[in-house]
Amino acid sequence: MNTEEQLAQLLKDVQYLKDRQAILDCVSNHARGCDRFDEALLSSTYHEDGADEHGFVINPGPQYAGWANKIHAAGSLMHTHNITTHTCEIKGDEAFAESYVMVALLNNDGTSARIISGRYVDHLQKRDGEWRIKLRRSTVDLLLSGDASILNAPIFKDQGYAKGIRGPKDVSYQRPLTLDETPERW
Repeated sequence: MNTEEQLAQLLKDVQYLKDRQAILDCVSNHARGCDRFDEALLSSTYHEDGADEHGFVINPGPQYAGWANKIHAAGSLMHTHNITTHTCEIKGDEAFAESYVMVALLNNDGTSARIISGRYVDHLQKRDGEWRIKLRRSTVDLLLSGDASILNAPIFKDQGYAKGIRGPKDVSYQRPLTLDETPERW
């Protein structure tokens, strides 16, 4: 392989890696947008003509955030969407991704929790240089319920961990991150 061919291959490989990372960032921003109730961030992960299917409920992408926030608020005090295994097949400006997700939800009683294990199966498109979701279909593969009352026990509360907050008051929005601001604690 001559130098020109090597350079062409290198450019192709770098573009693939950039696209792959942009797709994973889109999936991760979706999870963060859900957990922080950040409608702008969550909506930015869908194309205007995108769609999201959660069971029988199908929302246009731009309207998904409002629906998701309402559902999450009705059934939990807080939650975390954890993206684990992620595979992605890129064909030009089209991509097909499968991202395993584990969602932990603290129920509204503050003493019980649910863990949902499933997958996000996404069709993404790159338009104007930006990867966004064209269609997301969610699966549920496992649902567990359990005791979360230890969150209220002195053995935990006395440790003073910061508490996740829905919205921009969450510690993750603090720029720069300093010890000057006191986060809400358990």
